[in-house]
Amino acid sequence: MPSAKPSSAAADTGAAPEPLPATYEAAVQELEGLLARLESGQMPLDELLGSYQRASALLAYCRSRLDAVEQQIRVVDGSQTRPWEPGA
Repeated sequence: MPSAKPSSAAADTGAAPEPLPATYEAAVQELEGLLARLESGQMPLDELLGSYQRASALLAYCRSRLDAVEQQIRVVDGSQTRPWEPGA
């Protein structure tokens, strides 16, 4: 029986990460759902770490998308006509 719990924990932490949503809005929706579950205090401990890691990845994705939009706005506000490129 001891092998059952480690394998589920290993699946949560050792498995390939779930792909990020295609849109900012989808990421925010998933993040809000995860936060509600985390804050409820009803999540089993084995799921807690995986959910926290997923929420952290979603938050980083959302921040990067917001940063990209902010940079694009700066390009537009600066009267520059070149297309904005991430990291440029």
